[in-house]
Amino acid sequence: MSNGPSRRTFLGLGAGLGAAFALSTLPAFTAHAAPNRPTISPLVPADEATTLWYPEPADGDTLIEQGLPLGNGRLGALVGGDPDSELFHVTDASMWTGGANATLDGDGQFPYDRDDFGSLTLLARPVLTVPGHGRADVSGYRRTLDLSNGLVTTSYTKGKVRYLREMFISAPDDALVIRLSQSGGGTLTGSLVLSGTHGETTTADAARHLASFSDSFANGLRYAAAVTATGGGAIAAKGARVTFTDCTEVVIVISGGTDYAPDHAAGYRDPGLDPLRLAESKALAAAASSGVLLRDTHVADYRPRYDRLNLDLGTSTGRQRRLDTWSRLKARAADGSAPDPELEASYLQFGRYLTICGSRDGLPMGLQGLWLEGNTPDWMGDYHTDINLQMNYWLADRAGLGETFPAFADYCLAQLPAWNKVTQERFQDSRNRYRNTSGKVAGWTVAFSTNPYGGLGWWWHPAGNAWLCESLYEHYEFTQDTKYLDRIMPLLKGACAFWEARLITTTVDGREVLIDDHDWSPEQGPQDARGITYTQELLWSLFGHYAEACRTLGRDTDHAATVTGLRERLYLPKVSPTSGWLEEWMSEDNLGETTHRHLSPLINLFPGDRIRPDAGDPEILKGATALLTARGMESYGWACAWRAACWARLKDAEKAYQLLLTNLKPWAGGDTGTAMNFFDMYRVSDTRAIFQIDANLGTPTAMLETIVYSRPGHIELLPALPDAWAASGSLRGAGARGGFTVDVTWEHGRVRKVTLHSVGGRKTTVTAGGRSTTVTLKPGESRVLRDLVA
Repeated sequence: MSNGPSRRTFLGLGAGLGAAFALSTLPAFTAHAAPNRPTISPLVPADEATTLWYPEPADGDTLIEQGLPLGNGRLGALVGGDPDSELFHVTDASMWTGGANATLDGDGQFPYDRDDFGSLTLLARPVLTVPGHGRADVSGYRRTLDLSNGLVTTSYTKGKVRYLREMFISAPDDALVIRLSQSGGGTLTGSLVLSGTHGETTTADAARHLASFSDSFANGLRYAAAVTATGGGAIAAKGARVTFTDCTEVVIVISGGTDYAPDHAAGYRDPGLDPLRLAESKALAAAASSGVLLRDTHVADYRPRYDRLNLDLGTSTGRQRRLDTWSRLKARAADGSAPDPELEASYLQFGRYLTICGSRDGLPMGLQGLWLEGNTPDWMGDYHTDINLQMNYWLADRAGLGETFPAFADYCLAQLPAWNKVTQERFQDSRNRYRNTSGKVAGWTVAFSTNPYGGLGWWWHPAGNAWLCESLYEHYEFTQDTKYLDRIMPLLKGACAFWEARLITTTVDGREVLIDDHDWSPEQGPQDARGITYTQELLWSLFGHYAEACRTLGRDTDHAATVTGLRERLYLPKVSPTSGWLEEWMSEDNLGETTHRHLSPLINLFPGDRIRPDAGDPEILKGATALLTARGMESYGWACAWRAACWARLKDAEKAYQLLLTNLKPWAGGDTGTAMNFFDMYRVSDTRAIFQIDANLGTPTAMLETIVYSRPGHIELLPALPDAWAASGSLRGAGARGGFTVDVTWEHGRVRKVTLHSVGGRKTTVTAGGRSTTVTLKPGESRVLRDLVA
């Protein structure tokens, strides 16, 4: 890993690009106008870029652990870097089998398989071959993921010629681009074979130097992919192969996609879209530009997003900087090793990189994002609604990437008609163990798993609607965008309607309260418990957010009053007199696993904030702390990320940091850890481990929470800054709820400079080190907060 700057801001160039080159938000696989091309190179120089680097190619059999990721929010790829025979795993976010899956089985579950529910699958496995460039034939090999520019590069020397590959997936050109160049008078001869992964036949159009395939799934989804090449030599196409001979430079372009459309009324298809024609036209259109121009167009689109947040956690040593990334991870994990602040900052930036590459305004990131090992991803690569989908988007607004969040909201809105329909038709089915004892049903909810066709999988998840709405509303808190708030109101209102029909009345300590009906605290304990803490806390948030949204938009006053009345009657959890923990069930006994991976009863410690150190019942805070302690410090990567965020909320810096280091442990066949390519891995059997993206996004979220905590009307700086980062550092561009971003610099754990920027917020209180100031700004204004400097 090059240290490159976690330290450099690139403000001048980034701001210029943002103004002159409008941020691209290209939707799914559709035709677009030709992109604008930059007139100056936007590249961050190699010696200044933040990079991950490796002295060896990836092993093709373990590409998920060693391959480097590319993406444009729709297309994703893993790149191996073999100079002689390079394998690519290419994915389209909508390459889904399955369908509506709107029936229950005999046990009351929705079928959860690759046929009925469906699965995300690969689009293609292209192979690039350059004969004579085997590992034994080359020297000076290096492959790099350049986080600053959004590029993967491979470089090496053969004879006296230096060869370079630059690879990226461009959003403006909507294609995977592979640029092969050389310096020293050499030439390039080789081929790319375009292969599908479902038995497709690739054919060539020799006249256009094009190879392509198209097909459809049993569910009717049509898809296609195409490749072409240009270069200073001979280009030809035959069968599945595009060849290049004696070229001084080669540009290979791959495009592809499906006819998926986020439209329930149209069956989630675009009947007017021809995937083959579009794939071919996109590939040919991109290939009409030079490789340098394609690269610079991509970087000009990528960098304004990436440059928006800069994190400096201190300077690593020269010895640390000289190590390749895998060696550096192993060195950091060694007993007694010194902190490696630039490595840790790059882990956060890698999470931002995955967010930029994985989410635009098409489908959101599921369990593996856009990066698959094959066509049978665990849990179908689906959208899990009891932590994983939500965790995937905790980072976006906090890390200056708010424009990546609408993929989440648009997905929920596109699925809502199907979710409404299946809830009305199936939730009261006698086989559903969670059905409402009231006999009534209204609104919508989901199952634990969802697909892109309105389909549900596994058990019903009654509180899933409330947790999705928690994430949706939080985006509004960061942006203060009332147009967005108006768009998501059908989701908030429908979720409230579901719970108006579902809540039941009971008496606790002589008081009549409202509780959840038969339910399951996610993935553990009894499946028929009432009043589980997870749901009660989520409803407290849902009802409050809905009432606040109604006030903000000036609508549904009577309904908001009704929902507020329900909120006031909700049962809220107690501390068990037996264990001293916050109760997970309405029982003083622990009915599940003490160290279970989920922190469901702590959902209002994080991501919610009803439970917090500066307000509320101190006994509840003490009980929440005791429960978090009992859950332990070892678990899956995503579970450690959630624990770290909770400890940050409790202002325990060292526990939060310890969990970061747990997730940074190099994975080498153990239970969990970070793979060579920074993907979070965990073992599912003695012979196999899987990648799950949520830890890569949740852990950076926890890192940011140690530096900036926010809720509407309140921002706290350095609430849980670890000692390893305390000497000096800075964070620029962090999002804060209430409609602000924050720049903060510190030394010896004390704030030295703070600047607050309004992105829609008007008033908030900012605290740091016992000092406090109330700030009033107009949207677009900024202010240096000198009152907070110790």
